[in-house]
Amino acid sequence: MAPHYRFTIGAGETRVIKLWLSDAPNIPQPFGSEFSRIIATRRSEADQFYHAIAPPGINDDQRNIQRQAFAGLLWSKQYYYYNVETWLKGDPNQPPPPPERLKVRNQQWNHLNNADIISMPDKWEYPWFAAWDLAFHCIPLAMIDPDFAKNQLDLMTREWYMHPNGQIPAYEWNFSDVNPPVHGWATWQVYKLEKQFHGTGDRQFLERVFQKLLLNFTWWVNRKDFDGNNVFEGGFLGLDNIGVFDRSSDLPNG
Repeated sequence: MAPHYRFTIGAGETRVIKLWLSDAPNIPQPFGSEFSRIIATRRSEADQFYHAIAPPGINDDQRNIQRQAFAGLLWSKQYYYYNVETWLKGDPNQPPPPPERLKVRNQQWNHLNNADIISMPDKWEYPWFAAWDLAFHCIPLAMIDPDFAKNQLDLMTREWYMHPNGQIPAYEWNFSDVNPPVHGWATWQVYKLEKQFHGTGDRQFLERVFQKLLLNFTWWVNRKDFDGNNVFEGGFLGLDNIGVFDRSSDLPNG
């Protein structure tokens, strides 16, 4: 259950909704002066926090742009649930899915079980994680919430995400697709940013992810370095999903 408010708002008008979440049975004046004081205090604390991490010498417009960018990142967090084995076999007590499902995408990812808060490319238009998008998200996230940034990079290397062969899942439409190998770079950047903005670097996080990325590197050199020159090839073309061809597949004419 949730409150549902309906307003007809004219030009230049505003409406304010005040909500108080509490387990107290009775609050004499939940929206009195104390409510306004708490909101003002939290707003002041937020202003101080974002002012402290802004680069020196920027003007108010630039500070506002940076803060809106951070807000967009935080707003794109979403609970994401996807159990591949359940999806392939179908939900219990429901009609079974067509047998063709077992032959299409992600059938090699039976171990994958996503049930976490994850940074999405866009939780309205692209409400699923993409591993290399997420790696880039973690760079600015480390400035404001290093624990969450580290959690995201760590999560992609956990055994219920990373494939036993060392591949990091790409994105929902095809976890077996190939994304640029930016996870190691992002991990190092997050380590340095936390040290810069918060005083200490998390060496244990760095070592933990590094060990898993050794497996990922082994997958790269065994699967995507056919010429043995340490230049990896193939993968999703991008271009906002309008690529002229899919580099994950062979061209029709060879």
